[in-house]
Order: sequence, then structure tokens, then C-alpha cells
Amino acid sequence: MSQFEITQLDEVAAVPCPCGQSRRAFATPDNPVATLHLVDISKDAKTHYHKKLTEIYLVLEGTGHMELDGELYPVKPMTSVLIKPGCRHRAIGNLKIVNVPVPAFDPEDEWFD
Repeated sequence: MSQFEITQLDEVAAVPCPCGQSRRAFATPDNPVATLHLVDISKDAKTHYHKKLTEIYLVLEGTGHMELDGELYPVKPMTSVLIKPGCRHRAIGNLKIVNVPVPAFDPEDEWFD
């Protein structure tokens, strides 16, 4: 078994997520550590939270806001945000982000009020 993995994110099929469309790398059953997502934020991104996941967002393109526990914070390219478990959040604006969920993304850990 190899001690590394390489993924070409622009060749990964996008899947719907509460934020818009996500291309997920390293989301395999044998990887519990972390995943990497390239996300195109949609206009109707839904406020959600996680009970177990911590997420790190890095804004690559666009300007807008992060809604974090009901407060709006401006974001632009190279803004990074650490989102801890329990924080209600969503991105607002025409944005492309990298999202690093730790531990690895689990679709069962998406919660809505």
C-alpha cells in the first residue's frame, strides 16, 4: 500500500453540498484523518453545522461574507477561517474556496436547525 495519494481536483466530479458544489479529495474509507474539498459557493448556501468536524476554509476567488453563529464577516482571496464543531456557518457571495475538514469529511455530520 502506498504512503501517499495524489488527486487532480479539477478532474473530480462535483457533488451537491450545503454550500454549493464540492469536489472532494481523499474521501476514502481508509482515510479517517482529513479531506480536501474545492467548493463553488452557491447563492442559496444553507446554514449548517457539524458536531464532530472542524473545518478550515481558504477563500481562493471572489469576495463576500462568512456567516458564523449569526454574525457576518467579510472575506476575500486568501482569507482563512477556522470553524469549530457546533458553529453555525455558511459562505455568502460568488466564492471559490478550499475546505479542509478534520477529521475526514463524514456526510452524516451535516446538521441543520
